[in-house]
Amino acid sequence: MPPASSAPLSVRSEPLHMGFVVAWLFCALFYFVQYALRSAPGVMMPELTEAFGRDVVAVSALVGLYYYTYSIFSIIAGAALDRLGAKYVIPAGILMVAAGAALFGLGELHVAQIGRLLQGAGSASAFIGAVYLATHGFPPRYLATAVGFTQCFGMMGGFAGQFAVGPIIHGTIPWQQFWFIAAGCLFVIAILVLLMTPKGHDPRPAGSSNSLGSVLTPYKQVLSNPQSWLCGFTAGLLFLPTTIGDMIWGVPFLRDGLAVTYSEAVNRSSMIPLGWVIGCPLLGYISDRIGRRKPVLIGGASLMLIASAAILYLPAGIAPPYLFGLLLGIGSGAAMIPYSIIKEVNADNVKGSATGAINFLVFTFSALLTPVFGYLLARMAMGGALTLPIFQAAGAWLLGGIVLAIVLALLILETGPKGRQVAG
Repeated sequence: MPPASSAPLSVRSEPLHMGFVVAWLFCALFYFVQYALRSAPGVMMPELTEAFGRDVVAVSALVGLYYYTYSIFSIIAGAALDRLGAKYVIPAGILMVAAGAALFGLGELHVAQIGRLLQGAGSASAFIGAVYLATHGFPPRYLATAVGFTQCFGMMGGFAGQFAVGPIIHGTIPWQQFWFIAAGCLFVIAILVLLMTPKGHDPRPAGSSNSLGSVLTPYKQVLSNPQSWLCGFTAGLLFLPTTIGDMIWGVPFLRDGLAVTYSEAVNRSSMIPLGWVIGCPLLGYISDRIGRRKPVLIGGASLMLIASAAILYLPAGIAPPYLFGLLLGIGSGAAMIPYSIIKEVNADNVKGSATGAINFLVFTFSALLTPVFGYLLARMAMGGALTLPIFQAAGAWLLGGIVLAIVLALLILETGPKGRQVAG
């Protein structure tokens, strides 16, 4: 266990703070597990519709409840970390996800709704908490790499939540038992994070108080900047093909629309989060290498547009079945570029709140549009089966979202080093 000190955290001269680094590793593991739980319902839709007595559209709305609390608690988690530090805030979030997983596994509709809301609320502390720990554990020259690896952990979890969970619940254990096991694993992770995280928090600005207004002041500063909204809207639109298109509707589209077998549908759908694992560090590296943000953001979004259109509209057999899903995921790494930009267009003293703010904006999009997309599919089907033409017509709206994201990206300031040199 690292030495516990209740003194405020200050800028340290040593290159590495091992207590925070070890805690970051366990928090990254939490991020992996919560992402697996975020995507896992997409591969158990038949079981969920039978257990809850609802059709796939209603179950997709239940699954989407996750994003309501995730977006709101992104703000709360960021403020709590700034005020209280990570030692108790992150374990509390992990325990909320554990409780939510156990409730979801009970298989009762109303209890599962509460469980999904708890999962979203607790998961909000995963990425923000990992970034907080990385900021205090790594020297600045390694921070971007640590954050990139954190996102890779998450998307590897999203990949596992589809590629691994599908076969497990259809050949090894019942779907309910999967959720109970996940809850137990999360409880252990919560204990490890609690034990390994040093005490203390960042010094508060002079004159700050515990009032709600004081807590929200950094967010007011971030959200008063129009560039913050452009970053949030752009990233939010670029997340939709994954959060809605793949993690909820990917397997039903492949099974009902393209008549693909269940196991093949799971494998194909899992290519998108696997692509994220490649795309996040790759596009981040390219952006740092060329010293510009916008060309990489727009280029990645354009790759998303091409790959999504190919998945929806190209006849079967034109290309290898796993290719375009992987390319869509790689291009989706561009959605993380605005996470860097929003920090660069805001003051240094609100960079942590900037992460919470963009997380709030990004997943508010998913929260609001998940039921809208399900309603759109149901309306187009008019009580009938979900067929390929219906998925193609509804999918056109997701393509439109990518186009809109590209347009918004044109309005974002170039914050890369070379872009700032040109502007100067």
